[in-house]
Amino acid sequence: MNLIQKLKIRKELKRLEARVHESPSPSTFIDLGQVYINLGMLDRTVTLADEGLALFPQSAELRKLRKFAKKNQLSARIAELRTAMTKSPSPHVYSELADVYLELGDMDAVHGLTEECIRRFPQDTGAYLVQARASLTAFYRDLSARAGIAAVESIRKALKIDVRDAKAHKLMADVCYRVGAFGTARRHLDELVRLGAADEEVRSMQAACTEASGDDDLDALFHRAEFKGGLARGAGGVDGRSGDPLKSARDALTGIMQIPGVTKAVYIVGAKALVRGDVSGGDDPFLRLVRVMSRAAHRAARRMDIGNFNKGVVDGSFGRICLCSFGDALAAVQCEALSSVEAVLEQLQELVASSLVGNDGGES
Repeated sequence: MNLIQKLKIRKELKRLEARVHESPSPSTFIDLGQVYINLGMLDRTVTLADEGLALFPQSAELRKLRKFAKKNQLSARIAELRTAMTKSPSPHVYSELADVYLELGDMDAVHGLTEECIRRFPQDTGAYLVQARASLTAFYRDLSARAGIAAVESIRKALKIDVRDAKAHKLMADVCYRVGAFGTARRHLDELVRLGAADEEVRSMQAACTEASGDDDLDALFHRAEFKGGLARGAGGVDGRSGDPLKSARDALTGIMQIPGVTKAVYIVGAKALVRGDVSGGDDPFLRLVRVMSRAAHRAARRMDIGNFNKGVVDGSFGRICLCSFGDALAAVQCEALSSVEAVLEQLQELVASSLVGNDGGES
């Protein structure tokens, strides 16, 4: 690239950056992001996309921009770590590479790397903790008891190697707290204090577990969470039941109604519901149909032992209904055939994912 080309690109960058600040919109952010990508400035692209999403949280195009940039950013990091592992393999490199694959969602690669690391470095705790985080990702996403139990087993293996591993104690305390194993959580929280690794989050959970003691049946609590579709507590020592679960959903539901073809929308958590569009009260057929379909899908999945129902689409004479359910949170829309199913489901998934923790999880 000669000097004139560099000057032209720099001038174009300044023009686009000025547009983003003077007239912010999804399109101006995307135009600038594309230039950053062309220049290989992936870090800047991710930061820019985050700034855009803070202003325009419903923009599917900005989410795609961030996802593309983040994936390429992580791919570059994978190449670096692969080179480092070839030159000088170490537990740290294995664990860091597995963490990158975990962020990408490539669970097969995570499993392969951690198993190889355990074979080569059996006295290192890092691979076990990556395995635990991978299992916890599946547990918090699907509320699968099997995944939660697997996570605890991996953490226990790490603690057997190093009983003073603060990261292992923190992972165990957090998951135990969320599923309601407060006695077990308290022991690990107390250990973090003794190790000098207690932060504000740890002390908050410790205060909430002051009266707890003894051993908890973790297997039973994981199965309870799966059956009820919700966790006992939210993250960071905050009791998720204390807030209004509909408060943060209003803007998101209003944004979903802006998708072309969407005529009705509902967000349900527990016994509370928020509706938008042409909904004629609590007896509206759309609301009854959504509840029935969600329950039927959950029960069918459990009977067949294939996991949990998360999202689906039903077509009928009434049009098209898109549903998304995590835990006891359910969101659905009724829309016309012209609506983008992918865009609708993506919005619904984001809406309900934030309500996964912190609800007792009775059937709605």
